[in-house]
Amino acid sequence: MNMNRFLVSVFLCMSALIVFGIGKCPRVGVSILGDSYSTFEGYVSPDTNFVWYFSAPRPDLTDVTDVRQIWWHKLIRDKGMRLVVNNSFSGSTICNRGYNGEDYSDRSFLTRVKELGSPDIILVFGATNDSWSGARVGNYERAEGETPDYYTFRPALDRMLSVMKDYYPGTDIYFIINDGLRPEVTESILTLCGKHCVETIELKDIDKKAGHPTVKGMSQIAEQVGKYF
Repeated sequence: MNMNRFLVSVFLCMSALIVFGIGKCPRVGVSILGDSYSTFEGYVSPDTNFVWYFSAPRPDLTDVTDVRQIWWHKLIRDKGMRLVVNNSFSGSTICNRGYNGEDYSDRSFLTRVKELGSPDIILVFGATNDSWSGARVGNYERAEGETPDYYTFRPALDRMLSVMKDYYPGTDIYFIINDGLRPEVTESILTLCGKHCVETIELKDIDKKAGHPTVKGMSQIAEQVGKYF
């Protein structure tokens, strides 16, 4: 009789676990550290970040008008993941130097690197503006006692990756490399990601308008990145 009661109790507990979803494996959490390619109005954090994609049609610039068309949204839906933080800022560079020689230390990837929540996976999608703005790549090494120049690309990327590895232990980090970057920028990413054991995903033949992914291009990015998961 006692055994019967025990079995009934076990059955009821297991039923409760199933009904209420307790004990399910949590979905993998993904955070994005990006630029305009990953923005959409109302879907960036903090919401003061500049965006490129809006729900109001802008046919002269893009055919993207829905957040569900953005590459990371498609990827997360397709793979059954969940979004933790999308800290993307249109026009932002990895280094602290932006367009027209302006100081971008208020929006650079290096500045925003610690604002990604607590994800299982981090997808970094940047360096496009470093390439377009003509930012100096700088040096891999520096003389003893020399201060790193984070207004140049290589020192800033080196520092950003180092901070990410220390600040997010146990988190898988992937760097998505846009197609069409200056060769020295792509080479720098591959070299420094190799140094820090960060995997890279090189995009190929992405459809774009005004330099930015179209609906087709967004699907291509989601598909190419998705192959790694």
